[in-house]
Amino acid sequence: MEKLGFTPWPGTLNLEISMDRVAVIESLMVKEGIELVSPGLNYCSGQVFPVSIEGIPGAIVFPAQDVRVHEKNVVEIISPKLLKNALGVKDGDCVTLTLNRHLKQ
Repeated sequence: MEKLGFTPWPGTLNLEISMDRVAVIESLMVKEGIELVSPGLNYCSGQVFPVSIEGIPGAIVFPAQDVRVHEKNVVEIISPKLLKNALGVKDGDCVTLTLNRHLKQ
């Protein structure tokens, strides 16, 4: 994950976004993100887009369509940290997710 600038913690934080923000997320899916190449059978391929979550670097993961399991208002976030612990949050808590529209090339 050299282009993101971090090695992801194994696992994702799933965030439910408000339905009025789904269009913003869907607009990312039609753009060229950073290709996510599966390193093994326990991972999927797809695209990622840099974000920060409460100031912690991360990325939204868009799994390939054939393995996407969440509704369109749920996004998966990878980060170099176990985000629930780093943020001190539990299920149902609100967090701020900031899109980084400038991809590293």
